[in-house]
Amino acid sequence: VPMGVLTCMKYLMFIFNVLVFAGGTCLAGMGVWVAVDPAGFQDIVATRAVLSTGSWLLLAVGIALSLLGFLGCCGALRRSRPLLLL
Repeated sequence: VPMGVLTCMKYLMFIFNVLVFAGGTCLAGMGVWVAVDPAGFQDIVATRAVLSTGSWLLLAVGIALSLLGFLGCCGALRRSRPLLLL
């Protein structure tokens, strides 16, 4: 495989993982926002229990995606197969 293709794949994987990290950070931020200030979301969701559960779910998924994105970025830059497989 030519070296240019490997370099292109490395940077494409890095960019994809940065997008996953950014998306996870946004989800975690949204989860914290809903958990701290649920008044703005009361109109959208009828019951408080669903809102509370949803905020914690957003927070957990956001943290997981941020962690996976960060590890993927490190794995892409270092060409580490275990980090990319994680």
